Amino acid sequence: MNRKSLSDSPNGREKPPLTPPKEGFYAPLLGESERDFLSGMTIEELRGVAVKAGLPVYAARQLADWLYKKKITSVSEMTNIAIKKRDFLEENYDIGVVPPVNRLVSSDDTVKYLFPVEAGRFIETVYIPSNDRSTLCVSSQVGCKMNCVFCHTSKQGFAGNLTATEILNQIRSVDESDKLSNIVFMGMGEPLDNTDALFRVLEILTSSYGYGWSPKRITVSTAGILKGLKLFLDSNQCNLAVSIHSPYPDERRQLMPIEKTNPIKDVIQLIRQYDFSHQRRVSFEYILFENRNDSVRHAKDLAKLLASIPCRVNLINYHAIPDAALKQCSMHKMELFRDVLNTKGVTCTIRTSRGEDIAAACGMLSTEKLKKKEENSI
Repeated sequence: MNRKSLSDSPNGREKPPLTPPKEGFYAPLLGESERDFLSGMTIEELRGVAVKAGLPVYAARQLADWLYKKKITSVSEMTNIAIKKRDFLEENYDIGVVPPVNRLVSSDDTVKYLFPVEAGRFIETVYIPSNDRSTLCVSSQVGCKMNCVFCHTSKQGFAGNLTATEILNQIRSVDESDKLSNIVFMGMGEPLDNTDALFRVLEILTSSYGYGWSPKRITVSTAGILKGLKLFLDSNQCNLAVSIHSPYPDERRQLMPIEKTNPIKDVIQLIRQYDFSHQRRVSFEYILFENRNDSVRHAKDLAKLLASIPCRVNLINYHAIPDAALKQCSMHKMELFRDVLNTKGVTCTIRTSRGEDIAAACGMLSTEKLKKKEENSI
C-alpha cells in the first residue's frame, strides 16, 4: 500500500511518504495491495480522491455512501460513477476489506474473530451478544506497549499501530456487522496510544457521511494516557472507560507500569474537568485479583478516589493467563466489593464473564495462532 495520499491533517492535504519503520517494528498493513485503501478515508480525503479521478468534488459524498453505507467490497460496484472514472479508481485504490482467518463461537454465543495483519501477526475482534445489545470489541494495535501484568496481549510485545482501514475492517467484516448496537475499543492495544487512527475512525463512525452512529453507542477504553485522553475528551462525545484496578499508586504501578508516567490521580483530576452527567458516560474497569486488590479497604478507598464523579465501576472476573502469578477472585468477594461501592454511592456492577471456552482473555487466541505458525515454520 502506498500511504502518500492518506493524510492525518484535517484538510486532507497530501503528506510526504512515511519514513521506513525501525528494524523489529511492523507497521501492519491490510492485505498485499500496493494501492491506497478507500475505507478509512475521511470526507476531506475522499474529496482529494474525487479530484484525482476527474470527478466533481461533491462526488466524495457518493464515494462515502458506497463505502460506509452500502459497504461495497469492490470499486466496480460504484454504479453511479462513469466507467472510465471507475477504471481509474480500480487502478489506484482498493476498498480495504479482508475476511477473518478464524471464527470461534462460544457456548454463550460470544464470537471471537482472528484477522491477519502484516509480518504474520494477528489481531482479535470479539462479538458479544446480550438481551438488549450486540457489542463488538475491536483492537487498535498489534500487541501493546503498556505491559500490564495481567494482560496476555502485553506478553506479545508491541508490533505496531493498526491503520483506520484495519480498524474499520474489523467492524464491517464480521458476520454480525449489520446487527451491531455498540462498539467498544477494548481489544488488543491501547487506543489512546494510536490516536491518529482512532480519531479518524471515530469521525467516520459518527459522521453523517459515514456510519452515522451516535457517540453514546461507542466506548473507548484506556489505561490512562493523559495526552491522548485530553485530546479524546476535547474532540468528541464518545463514552470513556478507564482501567484502574487499584486505588493505590504503588500497587497499581505493580499491575500497570503506566502508573509511573501517568498517575491515576492525574487521570481522575483531568476527568473531573468534563461533564459526564448527561449522555456521555465514564466508567472504571476494575479486575479483582484474589488477595491482591479485593479487600473492603480497597473498595472504600476506590469510592473516595471516585467521589462526586457520575460514573460506574465495572468489576471484572480475572481470566487467568499463563505465567502470571495472579489468581481469580471468589464471587463472594466480588459481591462484597460491589456492595461496599454501592453503599458508598458509587454505582457498581459485576460484568458477566463471556467466551471462556474460546480463549476469551484478550490476546490468547492470537498468541496461540502465532505460536502454531512459528512451530510449523521450524
